[in-house]
Amino acid sequence: MRKKKTIGATIMSVVMGVSLFATGAFGQQVNSNETYRVLIQGPASEKTKAKASYGVRWEFNANGFTTTVNAEAYQALLHNKNLTIEKVPEVHIEVVKEAAKPGGTTGTAPSDRTPWGIQAIYNDSAIASTSGGSGIVVAVLDTGVNRNHPDLSNNVAQCQDFSQIKVSWVDNSCSDGNGHGTHVSGTVLANGGTGTGIYGVAPEAKLWSYKVLNDRGSGYSDDIAAAIRKVADQAAGKKVIISMSLGSSTKDSLISDAVDYAYGKGVLIVAAAGNDGSADNTIGYPGALSNVVAVAALENVQENGTYRIADFSSRGNSVTDGDYVIQERDVEVSAPGRAIESTWKDGGYNTISGTSMATPHISGLAAKIWAANPTWSNFQIRAELQNRAKLYDIKGGISSASGDDNASGFGFARVK
Repeated sequence: MRKKKTIGATIMSVVMGVSLFATGAFGQQVNSNETYRVLIQGPASEKTKAKASYGVRWEFNANGFTTTVNAEAYQALLHNKNLTIEKVPEVHIEVVKEAAKPGGTTGTAPSDRTPWGIQAIYNDSAIASTSGGSGIVVAVLDTGVNRNHPDLSNNVAQCQDFSQIKVSWVDNSCSDGNGHGTHVSGTVLANGGTGTGIYGVAPEAKLWSYKVLNDRGSGYSDDIAAAIRKVADQAAGKKVIISMSLGSSTKDSLISDAVDYAYGKGVLIVAAAGNDGSADNTIGYPGALSNVVAVAALENVQENGTYRIADFSSRGNSVTDGDYVIQERDVEVSAPGRAIESTWKDGGYNTISGTSMATPHISGLAAKIWAANPTWSNFQIRAELQNRAKLYDIKGGISSASGDDNASGFGFARVK
């Protein structure tokens, strides 16, 4: 995961021998051609003036508002003693770089209609198709989706784009030029297509595809926070799961507040633990938040009688090992995440790795469980995921141990 830029960072760029530097507030150098996404906070009267001058991308009320400004405007804002200015951090997809080679492993047909991850989470090596998820919505916040993919087209119920530069939100748009969003969506709910396609965990669930990351796989925390809040505001009377295979090493107040808002409205939130393992306390955000189910990645290797946790999978806080209580910076459950085959942006299939790939397995499982228990709350679904994880303790891989550990959490939550 990449770290966000900090205020006062030196931006160094020279084109054709001509310096683009300018000296700004506090002696820092800024690129005169660069723009900045910023969060502006302060008294209402000062914010009103700033909105009139710079416009508003997202309004977060007491938490301020965000906008995009050029270098000159950014310097002017830094000089305004009545306002607090912060750069909005970037967030990125959670894919292991050594495995993310778009085009290298794509195909027009899947090598297996029920890949190893599906067989593992269903605990059935002979499974030919999957079922479940009817009446449940899974909102995938990612790089969008190929909504014409034959294995996904019947499941797409919403398509929204929060990643555009000039406008904050576009309805009925979610094209995926990256592939990551299509891949994780397929693991959640791919329905087998016309009879030759691939299956996800809960093929009867409906997809809300919210494109919060651009085609390079990066985006801003304010867009993600706005998307989370939009999902929450539409969740009344529905059973909704947010699935986020994205992350940052830094905690962001906009996203954490949005997560709390959605969780309080009955939404279950699942996110990737991150790919910065295997050292202690490498889990990323938003997965590290206490109101989010953080998912670690397993690989298709048996060690000590169980699947093995991947070395790349981020670890939580070892101080809390064994307590079976989820606190901030804790891994909660594990799921298949290495060499996962799923739907791809070109209408075919691709195999990639990461906690990104583990997350949708758990999101799909939650949808399947919720569909079978429609009167349950998001708290009860989360408790059920934990209980199922305890039934399959992970004892393979770095830092794994009997019981609750910082590598695999409570264990591998499965269908049965």
